[in-house]
Amino acid sequence: MRRVSIREMRGALPGLEELVQREGELVITRRGRPIARMVPFERTRPMPSHADLRSTMRRLEVPSENLIREDRDNG
Repeated sequence: MRRVSIREMRGALPGLEELVQREGELVITRRGRPIARMVPFERTRPMPSHADLRSTMRRLEVPSENLIREDRDNG
């Protein structure tokens, strides 16, 4: 954990990602008092693939292009 003032934080903005990864946790202070805490984001679960998502969806009886065309022509 590293304590940084708001002034230091502003100067560190271009390298903020590296700083958070290196330090693990930042405590941001104003006039010596903590006002915020910044920690690296950790993904808790992997993103599903598009193929997995499509396999869980039921197939339409009428193709979507026909539904869109019908909606556009009748609307």
